[in-house]
Amino acid sequence: MTNSEILRIALQQSAIDSGCLPEDFEGEKHKIVLSRKDGRARKYLDLPFLCDFTSYGNCVVASVSEELRETAEEFLSKYPAEHCFETPNLVVLQEKLQKFDMNVCFMAEYFLPDTAAISPLSCGYEIRLLRPADFAGLYLPQWSNALCEKRKQLDVLAAAAFDGGEIVGLAGCSADCEEMRQIGVDVLPAYRRKGVASALTSLLAREILREGKVPFYCCAWSNVRSARTAIRSGFRPAWVQLTVKKNAFIAELNK
Repeated sequence: MTNSEILRIALQQSAIDSGCLPEDFEGEKHKIVLSRKDGRARKYLDLPFLCDFTSYGNCVVASVSEELRETAEEFLSKYPAEHCFETPNLVVLQEKLQKFDMNVCFMAEYFLPDTAAISPLSCGYEIRLLRPADFAGLYLPQWSNALCEKRKQLDVLAAAAFDGGEIVGLAGCSADCEEMRQIGVDVLPAYRRKGVASALTSLLAREILREGKVPFYCCAWSNVRSARTAIRSGFRPAWVQLTVKKNAFIAELNK
């Protein structure tokens, strides 16, 4: 699979998620579409969106409810893509959302593999690939990024690092949509900064590609440690996403 094919698949999935065309992300002008449910969308997305901004760098595609269409149009008319996801400009959007009892909730950066950079990495520990039967008993707090208790049926593959007989690091991937697999990784505190996370992520990414699927990696923009893991593993920044939620939903997350 080439980098161009990987990007094409990602654009197609983002188009499904947002309810637009893949080429809308590559235009020079922002695009606003009404959000709708789609059974092919990433499983963890709560569709339809109230307001969601996605950018692959050129423009912003806003997938919105009818209620927030005018608000999104007004905001996007003022700023280029690179300034729609940052303060102080983002404060303008947040102020407009107050009257709807909503606010910006999720802000994330997504990474895709660079086939020229994905290569085997060593961490000094034994690493094994695991199938669902192998990790069925690993739905524990320390592995909550690698495996998802709420969506066990989507976890299809994992890679574990062992020190003796103990698992010290775990990366897992979920079948969130037909053509793509999301990677999450956890490493026990005593084993961090030793290359474990990047070795596991790289192995998992290579296996996903071998199976004909596209791996992707996501982290919050402020999670420098996670972003470094992505880059060391051969991933490169691909798109960013911002999602608006009701204030009650945000308050529940902050408990």
